[in-house]
Amino acid sequence: MPAVEDASMLQEGADAGRPARTAVNPAVDEHAHWKPRVNPWLIAMTVALAAFMEVLDTSIANVALPHIAGNLGASESESTWVLTSYLVSNAIVLPLGGWISNVMGRRNFFVLCITIFTISSFLCGAAPTLTLLLVFRVLQGAGGGGLQPMAQAIMADSFEPDKRGQAFALYGLVAVLAPSIGPTLGGWITDNYSWRWIFFINIPVGILAFILVTRLVDDPPWIKPDRSLLANIDYVGLSLLTMAMGSMQIMLDKGEENDWFSSGFIRLFAVLFIGGMIGLIAWEWNRKQPLMNLKLFRFKNFAICCFLMLLVGGVLNANTVLQPQFMQLLLGYTAMTAGLALTAGGLTLVVMMPLAGIATGRFSARTLTVIGFTLLVLTFRYAANVTSLQMSFAECSWLRVVQMLPLPFCFISITNAAYIGMPKKESNQVAGLINFVRNIGGSILIAVTNAQVTTRAMWHQQHLQGAMQSANPAFRQRMQALSGFLGRAFGPANAHGLALASIYDQLNRQAQMQGYQDVYMQLSWASVALIVLAFLLSKSRPGAGPGDSAIH
Repeated sequence: MPAVEDASMLQEGADAGRPARTAVNPAVDEHAHWKPRVNPWLIAMTVALAAFMEVLDTSIANVALPHIAGNLGASESESTWVLTSYLVSNAIVLPLGGWISNVMGRRNFFVLCITIFTISSFLCGAAPTLTLLLVFRVLQGAGGGGLQPMAQAIMADSFEPDKRGQAFALYGLVAVLAPSIGPTLGGWITDNYSWRWIFFINIPVGILAFILVTRLVDDPPWIKPDRSLLANIDYVGLSLLTMAMGSMQIMLDKGEENDWFSSGFIRLFAVLFIGGMIGLIAWEWNRKQPLMNLKLFRFKNFAICCFLMLLVGGVLNANTVLQPQFMQLLLGYTAMTAGLALTAGGLTLVVMMPLAGIATGRFSARTLTVIGFTLLVLTFRYAANVTSLQMSFAECSWLRVVQMLPLPFCFISITNAAYIGMPKKESNQVAGLINFVRNIGGSILIAVTNAQVTTRAMWHQQHLQGAMQSANPAFRQRMQALSGFLGRAFGPANAHGLALASIYDQLNRQAQMQGYQDVYMQLSWASVALIVLAFLLSKSRPGAGPGDSAIH
């Protein structure tokens, strides 16, 4: 495959951990100074609009599940497949964007994804039964799977290397902000209108994105459709990818519900996931025309960026779930109020993303990544210390602001560094793989952190129960005070039982709160590991881009 040959020319001796000198390749340098025919910021805003629509849909349906179940006559457990079916389909298509773009052209593929996503959004909103809704969600996930990586790849090729960080700031705003506002917007639409409108709102956005993309976006000259690839479709690789990603998503989504590996159902999908991934890597590595160009991982810098993005995606998504979950379960906030508490964090991103984008043109990616992860450690330590059952709305909002500050530096610098030293014609594959690992990291850490909150809460509950003994003066005094108070309202016969139930409820809430504190502390230690890994990145010069050496 030519792309692999280019990669080999650009980096011989990758086993030594350092990129080789850039080779002079006339085929690559022929269009080195190509520029889009319109202002690249118009292109960036256009493709970001489509990507925002897709990222929003990964979280907007979460709060509407009870309404969907009630309206379509399904159980709440069955309604969760509305989320799972979308994520499985999305995860399968996400890494295939590079190959499909090689077949039909990147712009054509992007337009096709917008079309499928928009039409299937209408069908989801109009679905009369849960079965049809799941079918249409699979189609919607397939259409959405190509929007994120292709939007990123289009931005990467539309901007000069020294301006690319600013473009990725816009993309980062989409990737980070959309999941945060999704539950709030979904809750507001569901409460005031109907759950069907969480899908219908995609239609005007999709039509606008379709018109703008067809008018403004062109493929660069080094991206040339090759329909001959259709004659050699990698059915084995596609089957292994489907098995691995489908099994992983089902295992993670249903694991806690089925008590994880104590369930034969979960063990089966765990085996299918591991077997599918091993088979996929072995098969794709040796293919001449692979669906996923895994040989790009021979570039040390790219491989490290993918691993860092796996963890950044996990930390980002876990953090986006933990705080609103804490506010709703323990502070009694509605989905709407919890979403409003996150608004200040979104405004922080609007300010910090452009600043971080500008910084990528002045500082090396490694420097910014280390700074970002260091701030992330401090952020999670702070969250572990301030999280309490007495938090006010203002304190919750401030915590969200603090949590958002490091993310632009982590996200943009890693995304930018992933393209350094890579062949230009592989930008589609780079975007597909970097988004693929980010989504996998998000799925894994959401499941792991939720499970850890439950496990740590149970551990704290067992230890706190040791204090609920009559020999404990504090417990005895509290019981007497509550019994006296409740006895006047409900009678002496009921006072003891009600007082005990009240204390036990407080104990459970305290244990759950400590579970969240423990998970925040665990995330801080994970961020320490990220700092160490960030130092393995090559110290690229600011503004380096595809084809440039990773060492300045």
